[in-house]
Amino acid sequence: MKLSLSVRIAEAPSKTKLNVPFRELVDLAAELGYRAVCLRASAGGVQTPRAELDRMRGEVERAGLVVSMVTADFNVPLNNAAGPESLGDIGPSLDVAEAFGCDLIRICMKTAADIKSACHAADRAAERGIRLAHQCHTTSLFEQVEPSVRVLEEVGRPNFGLIYEPANLMLCGEDYGERTLRRLAPWLMNVYVQNHALDPQGPVELETWCLGPRRFRHIPLWEPGGVDFAAVFDGLKAVGYDGFVTVHQAYAELMGPREAAVKSSQYLRTFDVFDA
Repeated sequence: MKLSLSVRIAEAPSKTKLNVPFRELVDLAAELGYRAVCLRASAGGVQTPRAELDRMRGEVERAGLVVSMVTADFNVPLNNAAGPESLGDIGPSLDVAEAFGCDLIRICMKTAADIKSACHAADRAAERGIRLAHQCHTTSLFEQVEPSVRVLEEVGRPNFGLIYEPANLMLCGEDYGERTLRRLAPWLMNVYVQNHALDPQGPVELETWCLGPRRFRHIPLWEPGGVDFAAVFDGLKAVGYDGFVTVHQAYAELMGPREAAVKSSQYLRTFDVFDA
C-alpha cells in the first residue's frame, strides 16, 4: 500500500480554503515519506485558473510525489444538495484531474436520479482514461454496504468505484472489517482513514439516513475508542489491496498540520503494510 496525505489536514472548517500554503503541505508530505497528496478544491479545483494548476503540479512533481485523487469542486466534500451537479458537467473536473496527471476523481451521489448522470459521466471519463469514485459517506447513496453494492452494479462501469472509509461506515452502524471489504473489493479504488469516537454527548453531529442523527468526537487516528484500524488493515491485506491509503482526518480542531502528518504517518506505519 502507498501512503497519501490529504490537504484536508490543513483545511479551514469551511472546506473552501487551506490554513497553510499548498507548497508547504507538499514539502511536508515529501519530507515524511508520503508517496502522494490528495487534492481538494480548497487547494485547487474547477475554480482555479489552469496556469495555477500547472504551477501546483510542478510543486508536486518537484517534491517527487503524485496526486492520488482530486476532489475538484467544493460541493462534493460538503456533501450538499449541489454535490451531484458536477456529474452533469464532468468536463471541468476531468480537466483538473488531467492537469495533475491524476486518473481518479471523487464524486457525489444523493438520489437515484444521480445514477444515470454517473453512467454518462463515467463514460466521458473513460474516454480520457480517468476513473470516478464515491466515498462511503453519510446521507448519500453510499451510506450502507448493500445499497452501495447495488448502485455500483447498476452503474456497471469498470472506471466507476468506491473510496472505502471505515469511520463513516461505523457511524452508520455498518460492519467495516474483512467481510465488508470482501464484498466491496471488486470496486475498491481508494482508501480514506479518519477517526471518530461515538459519543451521545459529543460536540459533532452528522445526519444519517439509516440511523438518524449521530453524535461523536473527532479523535486522532492513533487514539483508541474509535475505528479499529487493526481490523481495517487486516481486511485490506486479505483482499490484496495495494493502492493509496490517504490520511483524510479533519485535524484543524485537534492539532497543526505538521504534528498531524508526523503522528499519522508514525501510527499507520506500525501496521507494516506500506511501501518504503
